[in-house]
Amino acid sequence: MAELLLELFSEEIPARMQGRAAEDLMGALTDGLKAAGLGHGEAESFVTPRRLTVVIEGLAAKSADVEDERKGPRVGAPEAAVQGFLKAAGLASLAEATVVNDKKGDFYVARIKKPGREAAAIVAELVPAVVAKFAWPKSMRWGNRKMRWVRPLTSVLCLLGGKVVPFGIDGLVSGAVTSGHRFHSKGPIEVKDFADYRKKLAAAKVLIDPAERAAIIGGEARKLAAQYKLELIEDEALLNENAGLTEWPVVMMGSFDEAFLVVPGEVLTTSMKAHQKCFSLRDPKTKKLANKFLLVANLEAEDGGATIVGGNEKVIRARLSDAKFFWEGDLKRKLEPMHFELKGITFHQKLGSQWERMERITELARDIAPLVKAEPDLAGRAAQLCKADLVSGVVGEFPELQGLIGRYLAEAEHINPKIAHALEQHYWPRGQGDGVPNEPVAIAVALADKLDTLVGFWKINERPTGSKDPFALRRAALGVVRIILENELRVPLGDLAQDHLERVRPDKRSGWAADATGLPIHRLRGRLLSSSVVDLIGFFADRLQVQLREQGARHDLVEAVMGPGIQDDLLMIVRRVEALSAFLATDDGKNLLAGAKRAANILRIEEKKDKTTFEDAIDAKKLELPEEKALAKAISEATDAASKAIASEDFSAAMTAIARLRAPVDAFFDKVTVNADEPSLRKNRLNLLAQIRAATRAVADFSKIEG
Repeated sequence: MAELLLELFSEEIPARMQGRAAEDLMGALTDGLKAAGLGHGEAESFVTPRRLTVVIEGLAAKSADVEDERKGPRVGAPEAAVQGFLKAAGLASLAEATVVNDKKGDFYVARIKKPGREAAAIVAELVPAVVAKFAWPKSMRWGNRKMRWVRPLTSVLCLLGGKVVPFGIDGLVSGAVTSGHRFHSKGPIEVKDFADYRKKLAAAKVLIDPAERAAIIGGEARKLAAQYKLELIEDEALLNENAGLTEWPVVMMGSFDEAFLVVPGEVLTTSMKAHQKCFSLRDPKTKKLANKFLLVANLEAEDGGATIVGGNEKVIRARLSDAKFFWEGDLKRKLEPMHFELKGITFHQKLGSQWERMERITELARDIAPLVKAEPDLAGRAAQLCKADLVSGVVGEFPELQGLIGRYLAEAEHINPKIAHALEQHYWPRGQGDGVPNEPVAIAVALADKLDTLVGFWKINERPTGSKDPFALRRAALGVVRIILENELRVPLGDLAQDHLERVRPDKRSGWAADATGLPIHRLRGRLLSSSVVDLIGFFADRLQVQLREQGARHDLVEAVMGPGIQDDLLMIVRRVEALSAFLATDDGKNLLAGAKRAANILRIEEKKDKTTFEDAIDAKKLELPEEKALAKAISEATDAASKAIASEDFSAAMTAIARLRAPVDAFFDKVTVNADEPSLRKNRLNLLAQIRAATRAVADFSKIEG
């Protein structure tokens, strides 16, 4: 068993590409070794700004011998067919083939033994092939080279068991030599194995593990902040980016003029992060931004970093001056005039301008407001202004601050705080770990914003397909689901979507015309819904199932509660799942499930045999045995009680009512023969089983429950 060490050394690899590239390289190598029949142990990948490194333990000395069997033509086949077979199989004559008899006659068969290959030979072929096919998001050619790489590739280190594996990659010859830090190391570094490689690079001021570099940056940043009695504003993405920009990270502190602190802290933080990759600091008590920042250098400077810090301070001063200029300009313009500028911004060619979208959101927010206990006038006003900051100078420079800047501008203009917070929170949740709005006005605008997006794109038939979702519609739908569930809201999504569908007036210039997707096809609460809305409700149901599964709910219970038809009251679906889960955890629930499944299985078999469905009323005169009569009575009582409980949305009570069927169902199957010899008696008993199925379906489709 031997260790394989590969390093591909190049000019600086963009930080955003490093992690994926390291994983892809390791995956390509291990897949290639597996395909070649070469066994190996654990594999690890490492990356710095200038190198991709993979180490694979326990490589076998050679691949296993392989015996392949290839079937040839029939004995007596034309000479051309025979010669083609011999050539393809690599045989000199038919004497090397075997004759095998099957049902169709005698055939020639070539049994080809391929001896295993040396590991070094396999690696020497594999690495150049992997490099040639390696997929970077962006790549380049340089000089007169034919190969493409993210940046010019300058050396290749490849050792197997401590020995160089010789091969070439477009003029580069593999070896046992690497390079240390660009400034702190001089000359080539020859290595023997991975342990030696890692040790010598660390001595040459190169830490190959990005996780180690990130830990050092985070630890030093917190330590330095604490020395000044400040608190680091944690930013994992920025931490990892700095780890990807350095091989020997050194954290330093700089400062900027306090005059810039009149600008919202998030604007300053975003500016320093975007332009200089610097961390921001704040007062741990007041949580207000401090006029200091932390930068990460890639070397230990002779002057202690004074020159580096001074250069960064100069650049940051210029960047913060720009941010201050934009902010002060936005304060002068104000939100109301800004929102009129939305008329000149296209939202989507088929859905009109941002102004038209704002008007739709405003109407929808007013409709939603009473459902979430918000004041319609406040919700409408918040919706009118919710997109105004899109034309602000700050958002133009930093789009990720949209919403937040709207809130700050509203606060500066002393607009109602409920409206101000809605301007920021209507974008929530932006991602998986984000919170949701919990104030009624913000909830109304957030739901209106997301529903308008979904209804609009559904109307023009721009829906997610497979892994493609260019308009982030899955995220919008999941946002609606989370807002409803986490605020425990009762929202009739079908009615809202159907009403809003009529507001979406695609731009006539786009040439878009309505089609059959707008036809009414389904009735919900007595109202006809178009196929677009029905499909959209199904999309919400899919997102709800994903959300519930992530929270630990059983997928089969979700499907059992969803059942046939469409349901748009998401909160009630969740409560039914919770009640069903609690019911099935009891002995009554487990036994009734078994009985209901038994009834369903018998019905399925007999309905298939008779080519009919047993759904007729029970003939009380044909209930002969006490167990039949008891079951019929229990079904009637349980169905009535469950229906009343469901109508009052007491799903626990509905489960309790259905649980009363357990004993009579058990007794029925113990004493009654369903498939009686007398046809009318058999039919009546099958109709009785069908009533068990119907009674349980009042709370859930038991046939979809596993176990």
